[in-house]
Amino acid sequence: MLDFIYYPVSFILWCWHKVFGLVFGEGEAISWILGIIFLTFTVRGIMFKPFVNQVRSMKKMQDFAPEMKKIQKKYANDRQRQAAEMQKLQREHGVNPLGSCLPMLLQIPVFIGLNWVLRAFTIQPPGGGPKTENYFFNQHDVESYVNAKLFGVNIGEAIHNGVTAIGGTGATGWHWNVLPVALPLMIVASIATHLTARHSVARQNAASATPQTAIMNKLTMYVFPLGVLVFGALFPIGLLFYWLANNGWTLMQQRLVYTKIDKEEAAQKAEAAEKRATLGPKPGQKPTAPKVGQKPVQQKKNQSAQSGGQKKVTKAGSAHGFAQTAASAASTDGDGDGDKTPADTSGQNGSKDNGTGVPGLLKDSTRKSGRKRR
Repeated sequence: MLDFIYYPVSFILWCWHKVFGLVFGEGEAISWILGIIFLTFTVRGIMFKPFVNQVRSMKKMQDFAPEMKKIQKKYANDRQRQAAEMQKLQREHGVNPLGSCLPMLLQIPVFIGLNWVLRAFTIQPPGGGPKTENYFFNQHDVESYVNAKLFGVNIGEAIHNGVTAIGGTGATGWHWNVLPVALPLMIVASIATHLTARHSVARQNAASATPQTAIMNKLTMYVFPLGVLVFGALFPIGLLFYWLANNGWTLMQQRLVYTKIDKEEAAQKAEAAEKRATLGPKPGQKPTAPKVGQKPVQQKKNQSAQSGGQKKVTKAGSAHGFAQTAASAASTDGDGDGDKTPADTSGQNGSKDNGTGVPGLLKDSTRKSGRKRR
């Protein structure tokens, strides 16, 4: 019924077994173990991109977790409206809740498929006789797997084997001779499961924690590893290698992806800080104050305009020009030698500063009575 899972899994395992069989020999247990491990790496490599999307989706959900809490509090009595608002918020942030579950969902069929393929090596056909095939494996491959032993134990055996419950005729019950090989693998796989869950929980945002999240964290950190240690007795040795390789890959992948995401966030924060620094004043910098006695730029322009106006007034024909010409003529002596008398000097000084503050005008004493300047 699940042949669409069994055939792809068996094909990948067959390919890797042939590769390592050329190096170590097809009948050696190391060829089958490496084939199982690299089957795991192949599947996880295919799911690498969904895993990265899962991490980014979880990071976004943690960022807007306070908004989700507000919605839950606001629509606590209206579940339908609460769900609609949650979906709207997730669409606005571009988050797909199913995306975070996709890698885990894809691993379940692979685990089921590999478990069945490895067990099917030892299931005899209903009509009796030797087993001639097992999906992509032929009779020679089946005999190679059955005879492959690791420390004297077949890699298809488990501490408790219940193959005949499915329909085979293999030996069932407890096999304590498998315990020395299987128990160390179970312990290491359990520790790897705990470290993987612990590393993932450490990345969670404390502000987004909920009672449900706390319960799930405890399950993944303690209950699941304990389950591997207990129910690992039902797994064939080959499947324990798959579980160990899968958790080892997950732990390494988490470190690489999380480190990359942390660097990206640090670069974005540094870029934003640099932009703020370029737009605003430097730290500790004071506004530049004008120097003592320095006039504003606008006043300088007005002053230059006034000076230009004075130059225009001194043109010939103007009243100020006539007064200045008369003052200069009166200040010169009769012989035309250009010498100035004290009276002339006082007149000149009066033209400069006559008390009125207007340059170029004569004092009242120099004006002729009854005559106006035009």
